[in-house]
Amino acid sequence: MLRLDHKTAIITGAGSGIGKAMALLFSRQGAMVFMLDRDEAGGNSTAAAIAEAGGKAVFYLCDVASQEAVRKRIDAVVLERNSLDILANIAGIAHIGNAENTDESDFDRLMQVNVKGVYNCIHAAIPHMKNKGGVIINMASVAASVGIADRFAYSTTKGAIAAMTRSVAKDFIQFSIRCNSISPGRVHTPFVDGFLARNYPGHEKEMFEKLSKTQPIGRMGIPEEIALLALYLCSDEASFITGCDYPIDGGFITLNS
Repeated sequence: MLRLDHKTAIITGAGSGIGKAMALLFSRQGAMVFMLDRDEAGGNSTAAAIAEAGGKAVFYLCDVASQEAVRKRIDAVVLERNSLDILANIAGIAHIGNAENTDESDFDRLMQVNVKGVYNCIHAAIPHMKNKGGVIINMASVAASVGIADRFAYSTTKGAIAAMTRSVAKDFIQFSIRCNSISPGRVHTPFVDGFLARNYPGHEKEMFEKLSKTQPIGRMGIPEEIALLALYLCSDEASFITGCDYPIDGGFITLNS
């Protein structure tokens, strides 16, 4: 079960965190993985880890905010593989701030990556998937469903992703294209470590514990847990599922309401 043999998967943001965990897992389950990321060192590191484990992966340096760059990369994948079965839109950036103190430049930057980046990838992938169907996974967030302090721009982009997911699922269901989103709570990724180091130098451990306890389950998630949910949603076992968002948040949404 949950095998991806002979499937072609494109994963954005695979240089670290959740995207990396997904690339490793999807490869282990038999997929040929193509990774798009701006992080050249991280992308090459993920590709090397997959090769060391006996899997197959190709890393392409790509800024998802550029429609032309995305189109060229996705077209190249399909030309090589003659198929595109899975698109996982994981690349994204975060921002701390409210509606008053968020600068226009920061708001525009998040919209370019978190919203337009997902649109660019879907826009380029859909024509290829219409031939025989496919699966699209988008990375939303609990911030799309509940109010979180000082996450104005980030929450805005993730709300857009949740709506985009439903729209794509509705429009292309007749082509056997399924589209779902995942909404993680706090997940322990390199971003979290960097955020704590920048904003709480000398108090990283204390703040890590504080953030962990905001999840009712008492800890942050780990990237591999998110990857396992994505694997199921991309597998043939989930062929009856489309247009849905899946919180994976240690009870954050339901138990904090």
